[in-house]
Amino acid sequence: MEISFYHLTLQPLHVALPKLLSKVREANMKAVIKVPSVVHMDDIDQVLWTFDKECFLAHDTEKGKYPEDQPIYITTGDDNPASADVLVLTDGATTELLSGYNRVLEMFDGNNPTAVEEARERWKGYKDSGYDLTYWQQTENGGWTKKA
Repeated sequence: MEISFYHLTLQPLHVALPKLLSKVREANMKAVIKVPSVVHMDDIDQVLWTFDKECFLAHDTEKGKYPEDQPIYITTGDDNPASADVLVLTDGATTELLSGYNRVLEMFDGNNPTAVEEARERWKGYKDSGYDLTYWQQTENGGWTKKA
């Protein structure tokens, strides 16, 4: 399994996340987005409904009735009801349950020193556990450059 760190420096999560999720869906993969609170969950839910009038990312939250049918599922827990391939950890959310995923995307705010330090600690922990790691930095046009 590959764990990729996405260092948000030029665009905030609510702009960058839908773009990455679009790529996940284009690859015909499913995603779980884990957030640290219901407030974060509701914010991301709203962002995915409104980010682009030309594009629709089918999704629901842990509050929904049919989580097993969701290609993108937003949760505060460690559940993966649709057997998603990709786990997205945002806003400092963490998990001990990485098995079952092919990829983990760690997205962190590079303008927040605490978030950067916590991401460094998680990187070290993953590295010590033997995971394959990559590090991506935002480009000025909203894309990503692999730095490590």
